[in-house]
Amino acid sequence: MSGAGIDVAFRGKLGPFTLDAAFKAPASGITALFGPSGCGKTAVLRCIAGLTQLASGACVVEGETWQDQRLFLPTWRRSIGYVFQEASLFPHLSVQSNLMYGAPKAPSSVATGSIGFDEVIDLLGLTRLLERSSQNLSGGERQRVAIGRALLAQPKLLLMDEPLSALDRQTKDEILPFLEKLHDRLSLPIIYVSHDISEIEHLADNLVLMQAGRVIASGALSAVQSDPDLPLAINREAAVNFDAIVEGYDAAYGLLSLKIDGGLLMVPAARFAEGTHRRLRIAASDVSLLIEPQQPSSILNSLRARIVARRLIGDNEMIVVLGLGPDGAGARLLARITRRSWEKLNLREGMDLWAQVKGVSLAHK
Repeated sequence: MSGAGIDVAFRGKLGPFTLDAAFKAPASGITALFGPSGCGKTAVLRCIAGLTQLASGACVVEGETWQDQRLFLPTWRRSIGYVFQEASLFPHLSVQSNLMYGAPKAPSSVATGSIGFDEVIDLLGLTRLLERSSQNLSGGERQRVAIGRALLAQPKLLLMDEPLSALDRQTKDEILPFLEKLHDRLSLPIIYVSHDISEIEHLADNLVLMQAGRVIASGALSAVQSDPDLPLAINREAAVNFDAIVEGYDAAYGLLSLKIDGGLLMVPAARFAEGTHRRLRIAASDVSLLIEPQQPSSILNSLRARIVARRLIGDNEMIVVLGLGPDGAGARLLARITRRSWEKLNLREGMDLWAQVKGVSLAHK
């Protein structure tokens, strides 16, 4: 194992459970481990942290070997920050003291370019909480302090194990923008465990899909979402996320123009500065297919596309993978249609057509 990214492989038994998981992740951005409860996501995180040692394991982070056949660094020697499901703050300490608990004590141990205290409290909105007792915090505030404490340990890698699972829906919605800011402003790589696909869609750049202790796919989020041979694409809630660039704004109609690879979308939204990045979500159920150019319609977006793959779901539905652009070389999009429509329109792989997009969701970030 080598390279600038994160390279892990763990194999062994944990009681009756067998873990056999290997993947590579880039050295920046958020890589999400996703799958049903009990599939081994937390076990992988604990192996990376050195909290669990299996019979066979390897872990290399940005060229530094933490574990191989001959070496096993204990947790305290691995440069990690770990955020658990529960914040586990020290109840007798203030917010500021909790934040500084894991920070390096010697100035010489803080690397150039490390994240500073003021930056952390700004990113996480903690300024007004610093003198408060950690016992007098809401669930979302406690988790933000836990994230700040992990960051101030100056880790090379941040591990987050279901950090929102103990929070209610409203509190999750409150804390997600803070996680999005971490993603946008820090180059620190994050491995994020969740069984909530909406969190993954908001935050992740890359996705590791797990099932029964094994990694069944890994790669860019949109690539894993749009693979018809994987569970996400054939799910009833199937969707693909895109990172788009703002190209303009029509103030008269409140429409934001967003460029994606292979097309341009108009979305009802507030104004954002040109050139900024936004994340879009398009559900497969919101895409219909046209074999002729769109006639006048209330639907705003109709994109050139090519059918690159398809899969029958059950007896009477199809999931169709589209490549955007006149040559089909752009971003991938999913459409869920009936088998009757596929046959009546004489659709086939390699066919050029138009994808009519009935709805586009714009993420908070």
